[in-house]
Amino acid sequence: MKYVVKLGGAGLENEKLRMDCARAIVELAKDGHQVAVVHGGGVQLTKTLAALGKKSEFIHGLRVTDAETRDAALMVLAGRVNKSLVAALGQLGQQAVGLAGGDGNVFRARKKKTNPDLGFVGEIAATDPTWLDAIWKMGAIPVISSIALGFDGEYYNVNADEMASAAAVATRADALVFLTDVPGVKGADGAVMRWLSLKEIPQLEKSQVISGGMLPKLKACKDALLGGVKRVRILPAEAAFVLPDLVHTRVNDGTEVMVA
Repeated sequence: MKYVVKLGGAGLENEKLRMDCARAIVELAKDGHQVAVVHGGGVQLTKTLAALGKKSEFIHGLRVTDAETRDAALMVLAGRVNKSLVAALGQLGQQAVGLAGGDGNVFRARKKKTNPDLGFVGEIAATDPTWLDAIWKMGAIPVISSIALGFDGEYYNVNADEMASAAAVATRADALVFLTDVPGVKGADGAVMRWLSLKEIPQLEKSQVISGGMLPKLKACKDALLGGVKRVRILPAEAAFVLPDLVHTRVNDGTEVMVA
């Protein structure tokens, strides 16, 4: 099976949790599955920007990205964060190849049209999984940062959830798993919804039960499912150890997002 695993938040920031996530990903690969990792790094980027004296601003869960912020994102996401994940996998004996979205033209972006304007924030316009297939054939794991190259020659900051969804669709993945800081999607009663159908999402959004960073995440879930990905699950990073069991075991952690 093909898996795309999106990793962000504490799963990147906390060293122990990062290794736990890496261990689960390696276990998937050892079981014979083809695994691609897509990562964000928003916490690390916010810290770097603060050190540079820049305040981070978000609109509907997306970071406002001027040229200086974009350059910092390229440095942090495609640099330190990406290579720390490659190192974690390598420490566990698993070969990995770090990529930015522009490498090999795997992901091409266009500027996201928004009101107000978000700057150098992009959305995926084209994909070419040739290099991902080549990395898999070599027995390695591609590790992809959420930066993509525009057709105008500019790099764009892409929401990592959107990038993961595009990667899953492009590679015809069997499953897309979001390893997150939250236990899952919470309903109006505050309890985690173990199953969530796409038709339920608009009402949850309208009533503001879901908001902020969960909005682009659920849009990414929808795009993946409608793009042919068979399973989509939002899973707390602390439960990453269940990743190898998703294929053949009933898992109670997180939220399974379904078409109907």
